[in-house]
Amino acid sequence: MNLVDTITAISTPAGEGGISVIRISGKNAFAVCSQNFYKDKNRKKKSSIENEKTHTVHFGYFYKGNELIDEVLLTVFRNPNSYTGEDVIEISSHGGYLIAGKILSELIRKGARHAEPGEFTKRAFLNGRIDLSQAEAVADLIKAKTDSAHSSSIKQLEGSLSDFVGRTRQEIINIISLVELELDFAEEGLEFVKKDEVRIQTENLIKKINSIVSSYINGKVIREGVNLVIAGRPNSGKSSLFNYLLKTNRAIVSEVPGTTRDYIEESIIINGILFNLTDTAGLRVSGDLIESEGIRRSYKKINDADLILYLIDSSDTPENIREDYDYFSKTFDTDKSLFFYSKNDLARKKIPCKENCISLLDDDSIENLKNEMISKISSGKILSSADGIIITNLRHKICLENVVTALSEAKVTLDRKMSGEFISVDLRNALNYLGEITGEVTNDDILNNIFRNFCIGK
Repeated sequence: MNLVDTITAISTPAGEGGISVIRISGKNAFAVCSQNFYKDKNRKKKSSIENEKTHTVHFGYFYKGNELIDEVLLTVFRNPNSYTGEDVIEISSHGGYLIAGKILSELIRKGARHAEPGEFTKRAFLNGRIDLSQAEAVADLIKAKTDSAHSSSIKQLEGSLSDFVGRTRQEIINIISLVELELDFAEEGLEFVKKDEVRIQTENLIKKINSIVSSYINGKVIREGVNLVIAGRPNSGKSSLFNYLLKTNRAIVSEVPGTTRDYIEESIIINGILFNLTDTAGLRVSGDLIESEGIRRSYKKINDADLILYLIDSSDTPENIREDYDYFSKTFDTDKSLFFYSKNDLARKKIPCKENCISLLDDDSIENLKNEMISKISSGKILSSADGIIITNLRHKICLENVVTALSEAKVTLDRKMSGEFISVDLRNALNYLGEITGEVTNDDILNNIFRNFCIGK
C-alpha cells in the first residue's frame, strides 16, 4: 500500500440527498483542494487552506476552471488529529450524483488518487490511530441493523476487545519473562517461578479466553441475526404467517398444496433482535420435479437454520395432526426448534393447549409466538450468555481458539517436565495469535480480506 499517495472518495451513499461529503487524505490534501476552492464568488480571494487551524470549517466556492460547481463547506483536519492520522479535508456539497462526481473528478485531475474500499480506515490502522479489531468494528457499526449490534460495535470501537487482548498479552509476557530469566541462570540452578504456579496461571488464562470464545454464539446472532426457517407440510400456513409477520404479501398464498416451490427470505426485527425469516416449500413426497427441488432446498435451509418454527395444521384430521407431530418429534432437534398448531380458528377439533396454538385472527397468539421465539434463542443453546466482552467476528474467534491451543500445548510441555525454552516457544505462539487480533502480527492477505469488505470512502 502506498501511503505517499493522496486519496479521495465520496463518503456519502450514492443518490439524491441534502448533502454529499467528499473526503481527501494525504500529505498533499491541502494543496490539491486549494487549487479549486475560493472564499469569494469572484475568485479574487484565493484559499489559504494550508494555514487554517485544524477542526475548522470554511464556507466557499468550488470551481472547475471558470465553471462554478457548487457552494461548499470545507472542513480541515490537520495530522495527526484526523481520522486517518494524515492531513484530511472533507468537502460538503449539495447532494446528488452530478455535483459530487464533478468535485471528485476535479480532485483526481489535480493529483489525488481514487481511494480503494476501506482505504481511509486502513490508513487509520497503519498510522496507529486504531488497531485492527477497532477497524473491523467500524465496518460492523456501519452495517448494524439493531440496537444490540450497534452497542456491540461501539464497545469494540472504544477498545473493549483491544483492552482484553492487551491485559492477556501482558499476563503471558510476565510468565515468559520469568521462564526465560530462569534459563539465563540455568547453570546456577536458580528457580524464579514454580512450574505449578505457571500451570495454574496458564489454566486461568485458558478458562478466561474460553469464556470469551463461547460468547461468539451470542455475538453471531447480534451481528448477523437469527436464521429462522418456517417449516411444515403443504398448506400448514407457513406463507400466511410469513406475510403476517412482515406485514406485506411477500409470499403467494393459495389453498392449492405446493404453492411455494422455492424458499423466500426477508428480515424483521422483533424486540431488538434481527430475524432472517425463510419461508420454505411444504415438506412432502412429490412427483413434481420442480417442487421436489424446492423441498430439497427447504431441507438444506432447515439444516443450516439457527431456529426452526414448525407449523402443524390444526384444522386437519386428528390422524394427520398426530402423524405430523410424530414426524416433528422424531425429525427435529428440540434445542433449536419450536412447533405451533396453526389455523386454530379453523380447527375441526380444538387442540387442548394455549401456548402452542396460533391464529392470524388472534393477535395475542402471534405475540405469544414471538415471545417463544425470543425465549428460545435467549435461554437455549443458540444464545449462550457470556460475561463481559462479546465477540462477533469469526476471525477473532479463530485467533482466540489458537491462543487456547498454544496455551494448552504449554500445559502439556509443563506436565512432561520439559525445559523452559520449550515452554517459552508455546507461550510465544500464544502471543502471536493474540497479536493477530489487533494487527500487531498480520500480513497483507489478512488486511486485504478485511478492508475489501468496506464501502469506498470509509
